[in-house]
Amino acid sequence: MPTPDSTTDGAPLVTATGLTKRFGDFVAVDGIDFEVRPGEVFGLLGPNGAGKTSTMRMVACVSPASGGALRVLGQDPATAGPAIRSRLGVVAQEDNLDTELSVFDNFIIYGRYFGMRRSEIAARAEELLDFAQLTDRRDDRVDPLSGGMKRRRTIARSLINSPDMVLLDEPTTGLDPQARQLLWDRLYGLKRQGVTLLLTTHYMDEAEQLCDRLVVMDDGRIVDEGSPRQLIERHVTDEVVELRFADDANQVTATAVATELGLRHETVADRILIYADDGNATRRALVDRGVTAATALTRRSSLEDVFLALTGRTLVD
Repeated sequence: MPTPDSTTDGAPLVTATGLTKRFGDFVAVDGIDFEVRPGEVFGLLGPNGAGKTSTMRMVACVSPASGGALRVLGQDPATAGPAIRSRLGVVAQEDNLDTELSVFDNFIIYGRYFGMRRSEIAARAEELLDFAQLTDRRDDRVDPLSGGMKRRRTIARSLINSPDMVLLDEPTTGLDPQARQLLWDRLYGLKRQGVTLLLTTHYMDEAEQLCDRLVVMDDGRIVDEGSPRQLIERHVTDEVVELRFADDANQVTATAVATELGLRHETVADRILIYADDGNATRRALVDRGVTAATALTRRSSLEDVFLALTGRTLVD
């Protein structure tokens, strides 16, 4: 299996300063700063169109920066792109497997791109089949595999060259909950081994489960950064009360009462979110003031609440 990078002596594997990407007049990434440290899972979090994939493509040395400074694995992508790419594992948004080949032969073909010997690739492939829980599908063609199997296969293939860092762009988009949970388990296994992961996602629960640190992006800019717990403590209360109403009058009353109590609140689709340190006490205070909800739920705060606090809108455009 991959081992943590040992060539950087603890220096960041990625350093971006004022990093910018333009497409004509459109600014996709607008002067962002961040670092990825060895052995951590670092997340780029945000809605579709936030600039996450454009950032990832610059780090992967497949799209040149329009401005700012970028160092990847201690080198400049503008002059050392091939050398950097040889040390990266990349998992794109869409699976790009050779569907007519077997699961095992996909490893052989991909490993040859890195100049590896066939015997070396074969040994690594057996390890990675076990990692992806696909040993029993070793000789099957890729095409009929389920979406979750293909995704695990794509991630396993990205590890064939024992990369110093793995880039994962929206790794679980389109997967059902069971497949997502299994993939999270595989990624967490890499994290425990000290593998450095750079992850983009618009799933808040995914970032909260996997990331040591992350940045929240919106409209090409970084809105805030920190660990999931730091961001939650910085921007929201301990608990959130979710209220749904059978009629508009009660919703108007709930909003007025929340304002009267000095509690921050958000209207999201068909419900109101009220942020409070004591959710149950808040619910009692609302009932005492005549607020009748069709359903009421008290839960702990999450990164989704952080995103709403920072951007004031829903997660996926």
